[in-house]
Amino acid sequence: MINFITRHFTSLWALITAPFRALWRFITRIFPPREFTVMDTPRGNVYTYNQSSFWRFTKFCAKVGLFTWAAWSTYVFVYHRPLLQHRTQQLEQARALHTRQMTDLQTYLSKYNELTKNLNVIDDKILNTKKLSDSEKEDLMKSRAKTSGELDFLQTRITEMFENDEYTAEYTKLSELSAEYELTRAENEELKRRNNQLAENMFAISEADAQIIDSVSKLASDKIEELRAKLKKVSSTVATLGVNQNTLIANANKYSSPLVGAAFSPIDFGAELDPKYQKLADSLELWSGLSKLTTILPFGAPVKSVRVTSNFGMRKDPFTGQPKRHRGIDFAGKIGTELMAVAPGRVVSAGERVGYGTTVEIDHGLGFTTLYGHLSQITVSRGDWVRPGTVVGLGGSTGRSTGPHLHYEIRYKGVPFDPTKFVKE
Repeated sequence: MINFITRHFTSLWALITAPFRALWRFITRIFPPREFTVMDTPRGNVYTYNQSSFWRFTKFCAKVGLFTWAAWSTYVFVYHRPLLQHRTQQLEQARALHTRQMTDLQTYLSKYNELTKNLNVIDDKILNTKKLSDSEKEDLMKSRAKTSGELDFLQTRITEMFENDEYTAEYTKLSELSAEYELTRAENEELKRRNNQLAENMFAISEADAQIIDSVSKLASDKIEELRAKLKKVSSTVATLGVNQNTLIANANKYSSPLVGAAFSPIDFGAELDPKYQKLADSLELWSGLSKLTTILPFGAPVKSVRVTSNFGMRKDPFTGQPKRHRGIDFAGKIGTELMAVAPGRVVSAGERVGYGTTVEIDHGLGFTTLYGHLSQITVSRGDWVRPGTVVGLGGSTGRSTGPHLHYEIRYKGVPFDPTKFVKE
């Protein structure tokens, strides 16, 4: 042995370190020293650096260690995290089971104490009561047998509690069902109370509804009669125009303008509701149509001081003396007399017109227009919306006129008709 050491190694230390030196030579062959050059371009300097085998091996080991740590962390995150979550869930379930067992155990213990007390009382009665009839003894024995059976049942359930993970405590179930029953009964009583209150409210609403319908129906009926009376004065004139009053009412409901308002939407309740609602809806529709129609039609005189100097119809022409049809009504008035719109509408013409001189024409809707002729001045413009009482011009004697006055016409679809009954409404 000594000869072998002295033959191949210079000393004992050389023998001990030989494996490490061999390993180091192997490492230096894999990671030989390297030299690299770095050039400082702005200054033109060149620097040379040496990397030893030890430095390169150390970097390699650091990289291997970092890679190993990353791989292990990923493995732990991917595999062990779900496992940890599963274990946590199992722990929570175990805690819940333990809590349930403790609760049920307390329930069983309380029931056990109660049954034991009852059993002792029964035994005391059987043993110490001297005068007991046969029926009383039989009842006591039955009660004792029942109590003993319940005690046996408790023992079975306690054993099952600790041996079966899926057990359900009978007393706990009964307690929960009782609580649910009491809650449901309380809710049922509350629902009954609310239903009774709702029925009372519905009855009150029904009575109020009937009163409201009666009041509105009476109001609508009164207003309808009042409006019909106003229209009756011009019904004969309207009839000569070849238009039905009901048609005018229906068209009035469909008409809309900034001054008259939006169109009326008919209400249809259907056959399933009480007919009184549809009757009221029809009355309201008629009321709306009559109200809008009396607003649209040009009722009233265009001057404050009404004095008619020439009526509608045949007369002697003031220039030729020959019979000629007069297409409107002439009102007496001085130059500058204010002339007013008699109904809401829009100015469709404001300017000179042959024979009429300075003229204003207003469209009131549903085919009705009014015309003001022989004016000395116009105070509105074409396209203006005017309300009743708006001054549209001043009296004069322009055009084919023999003196200051106002020539006033009402037209239906461009054709003049006798406006007398509209003026004297």
